[in-house]
Amino acid sequence: MSFFSRFMKKNQPAARPLYYDIVCPFCFTRFEPEQVVFRAMHSREDDENYALGEDDLLNKYRERFGLDTVDDMEAVLQPADIPEEYHHYTDHVLTGLTDRYGVMTRRRLCPSCHNELPVTAGKVPSNIISIIGASQVGKSVYMTSLIHTLQHTTAGHFDAACMPLNAEISRKFRTLYEEPLFERGDLLASTQKEKMQEPFIFQFVFKDESKPPLTLVFFDVAGEGMVDQDYLGLHGQHIKNSAGILFMVDPLQIRSVREKIRINFGDRPGEWVSQYDEPRDVVLTMFGDFIAYQEKSKTEIPTAVVLAKSDMLHSLKDEDGDYIKSNSNVFNNYVHRKTLNLDEFHNIDGEIRRFIEKVDRPFKDTMDVYFANTGYFAVSALGSNPVNQKVEGVVSPIRVDEPFIWLLHKLNYIEGSDGP
Repeated sequence: MSFFSRFMKKNQPAARPLYYDIVCPFCFTRFEPEQVVFRAMHSREDDENYALGEDDLLNKYRERFGLDTVDDMEAVLQPADIPEEYHHYTDHVLTGLTDRYGVMTRRRLCPSCHNELPVTAGKVPSNIISIIGASQVGKSVYMTSLIHTLQHTTAGHFDAACMPLNAEISRKFRTLYEEPLFERGDLLASTQKEKMQEPFIFQFVFKDESKPPLTLVFFDVAGEGMVDQDYLGLHGQHIKNSAGILFMVDPLQIRSVREKIRINFGDRPGEWVSQYDEPRDVVLTMFGDFIAYQEKSKTEIPTAVVLAKSDMLHSLKDEDGDYIKSNSNVFNNYVHRKTLNLDEFHNIDGEIRRFIEKVDRPFKDTMDVYFANTGYFAVSALGSNPVNQKVEGVVSPIRVDEPFIWLLHKLNYIEGSDGP
């Protein structure tokens, strides 16, 4: 193939569809833009179809997460009940209705849970990135550290902004997660089964308008809830309709690593009692039913295997590199700018693949069987090992955004480059 033919092929843009399927970032149901419903912009006491009232689907969703029910909501309008000439489209996507009283609404709702959809839904791909992992691996801490890093540093390096979907999510994230961890150094409590966490939804929006926003949905399912049908149903939808997955693994889940760390740190009573699921069992439990129905029983969803709490691996360092080399880049932060540094990625990916293969071969083999598109990473959400549920000194995350940046690359948002 000639130089010029390679150049021409590379720059041929893919045909853009008229619209995209929508994945609700709240309940993860997939549907076409024509299937949306709308919230009326006004209410009327003289028309029962436009009177304030309860929204059963919305309240059922809110009840699932322990949120207060809403008694008086404007009516839900079905597009099929309104003549076609009063339907409003933007870029071939149904985005508005004018009701029988001449009032227009653009408040589009998910037909399954009646939460309000992002304004870009249907116009751009619903690319959702999810955090998955067993209980106690630190998903909430990692989510907090990642979002904080994306908002304060990473977004600027890629000419983008990372923003919560609405003001309520912004307030909850700041008061319940970011301030306790980054301002007071307090670790976050594990997600309890009875406290099914409502998804935290952020958008990574590029200043280049030709690039669609990327939706970040952090839905922390407590590991103990994986036998609960309500959990499993929502969790399966969550995984199946994700464009990218961050699959977290705690070094203490791996028996051989746990024992070596215990010996090196000293045997403190009660501290090293295993309450962790083995990584392979987590894969089989959380992904088995979903992947079994995929073509060739394998998923093509890009999946970043994220080894958390990498600061713990300091005790495994050795000159021979049987576990982690003493001069490993795992322990040094790296800042990717504009592109994914492929040299840096391949170094980390290779080292963590070899490490996982050595300490937990069954898990590595299971990932190879079920997942066609994986990258391996090591991160420290805090930068140091906490003491008595407190971070000593300043929280200094190490490589927390690297798995996310790799997913940006795999989803064709950014390019990869060799060298710095």
